[in-house]
Amino acid sequence: MPHRSGAPSSRAPYAQVGLGPGLCRLDSTGRRALPAGRPGTFVIVATRGLCKRYGRQTALEEVDLAIPAGGVYGLVGRNGAGKTTLLAILAGLRHPTSGAVELAVPRGQVGVCLDVPEFEPWLTAREVIDLAAAMTSAALPGSAGADLLGDAGLADAADRRVGGFSRGMRQRLALAATVVGSPKVLLLDEPCSALDPAGRADVLDLMVRLAENATVVFSTHVLADVERVCDTVGILHAGSLIYQGGLERLLSEHHHPAWRIRVRGAPEPVAERLRAEPWTASAECLPEGHIRLEAVSSSAAEAGLADALARAGARLVAVEPEAPDLEEVFLDLTAPVRIPT
Repeated sequence: MPHRSGAPSSRAPYAQVGLGPGLCRLDSTGRRALPAGRPGTFVIVATRGLCKRYGRQTALEEVDLAIPAGGVYGLVGRNGAGKTTLLAILAGLRHPTSGAVELAVPRGQVGVCLDVPEFEPWLTAREVIDLAAAMTSAALPGSAGADLLGDAGLADAADRRVGGFSRGMRQRLALAATVVGSPKVLLLDEPCSALDPAGRADVLDLMVRLAENATVVFSTHVLADVERVCDTVGILHAGSLIYQGGLERLLSEHHHPAWRIRVRGAPEPVAERLRAEPWTASAECLPEGHIRLEAVSSSAAEAGLADALARAGARLVAVEPEAPDLEEVFLDLTAPVRIPT
């Protein structure tokens, strides 16, 4: 079952994951404590019962994050779901109304990249990197600064003033500045939002490389990016964490098994016969003799499909299973609840 914040099982992930020794804890009052470690997969960032309210408006409600060390964690949700608010609290830029944030690294080892970065326009890209190094007390030996700009696709713009940069170039520069000092946790808010397809691919590849030595947490509503780079995903909906876990498990648990069937002749009689099967959820006729079959049970459909097609007298051309679709799963999980009238 998915992890649903606020449900009785919402604390379940913490029975299976360890918070590690020496964990820094920041509660809603700003005080720090050291909770006891527990055995299991090492969690580098966690929240417990995290809430954020602005007057009567609830931005986050009982959010329990458990972000494993290493790899890429994708925080996804519709616009207004609470992604930016949650990352800002993790970064220490905002305080929660209640609940606690727990970090397994010092706060100085957390790098933050905002969704709309701003720089002094008279600085060059190289000077921005040098300034970031000075502010974080990080040493940049040799060509390290140039390498960071090169990784971000800004090698040719290193000595240009930032005031002439496009938004996409500023986004790349912000990412390069964020990784100065080699932070152990990177919090990236919509890091690809202003990039063209080539720039998006470059930044996603960079995130994967960074995840070899750090934990990357990024927010997005672009599901293709999540499928490309994420090991773990958390889905926020209306301020609540409605799923947290591996991407493969999300797809397998929530994807409805489906097949594309192509027959010669009219598909409607075949579809009508398939609708009569107890394991059929729907059978929809599509153009060019295609039928989209959705089943309630993958195993039952696989066992009975050939026989059902034979009884329907189908002149079969092809049967292909549909791959799990993250967009379909996401829309299903975050669909508005309809109240009967």
